[in-house]
Amino acid sequence: MLSLTLRQLEYATAVARHGGMTAAAQALHVSQPALSVALAQLESLLGRPLFLRRAGGRLTPTAFGRGWLDLAEAQLAALSRLTDPNSASEDIRLAVFEDLAPTCLAPILTYAAKLAPQLTIIPQVMGFETLSDALHGGKTDLALTWDLGLQSDIARQSLAQIAPHAILPPDHPLVQHPSLSLHHLADQPLILTDQGLSLGHMRGLFAQAGLTAQIHHRTASLDLMRSYAANGLGIGLSYTNPAARLSPDGKPLITRPIRDAGAEPLILAHLAQNPPSAAAQQLVALIPQALPAALIG
Repeated sequence: MLSLTLRQLEYATAVARHGGMTAAAQALHVSQPALSVALAQLESLLGRPLFLRRAGGRLTPTAFGRGWLDLAEAQLAALSRLTDPNSASEDIRLAVFEDLAPTCLAPILTYAAKLAPQLTIIPQVMGFETLSDALHGGKTDLALTWDLGLQSDIARQSLAQIAPHAILPPDHPLVQHPSLSLHHLADQPLILTDQGLSLGHMRGLFAQAGLTAQIHHRTASLDLMRSYAANGLGIGLSYTNPAARLSPDGKPLITRPIRDAGAEPLILAHLAQNPPSAAAQQLVALIPQALPAALIG
């Protein structure tokens, strides 16, 4: 294997760019003898001359030298990018909590494609636990999620404070109220998505008020929970509030904010020890503008 050095690559490509030893040595701030010796050593290693030498004239690359010098320039450019993380081309892995993805992900991707088409975004849809593990394992760079179940080593940027809401069929008696309280809901059959952290959090809201949540159904997804509610199987509870006022099976539904349950931050998160790259920071700046107004109020 040839023992080429970075300095030899730099010297040879400089000679090609400047057309001679003297000009190249001046540009590199080295002596001409040192440059000449380095170039001779390089050609000896290659076993082929890189330049045609003419007395008093420019150094012209040989046929072999032209191809070799083009490749050397490309390798030097690649090495330069390796030492400058801001110039490196990279994918941005964006994790979105599964309930938020249908509302937020497509608008984010569309908005970023218009304003920052140079960004390459790899979307990842995850549940709470998987999302947390992905951040800690370096498998995702940014996460759009509710602030549930994340440890103290996760850095957070709050995007909005959002109150939970109740999901009801239009003929439910509680629809007459513009907002609901936990006391309104405590004796009602409730429908929650079967996500451990979310389930425990919703139960905790009632417990803090000295109430007990009457959970009658646990569903595998937000869409299924909305369908259950629209079909009169109970009242759904959620923070994510899609703009559509139809369930997936086409039945109308009504939402009402829960006024005494506080608010949950919608956040952009990343591992504190893994700060966003320059490209990811561009995406961070775009996401708040891309979120649907119906979600963040």
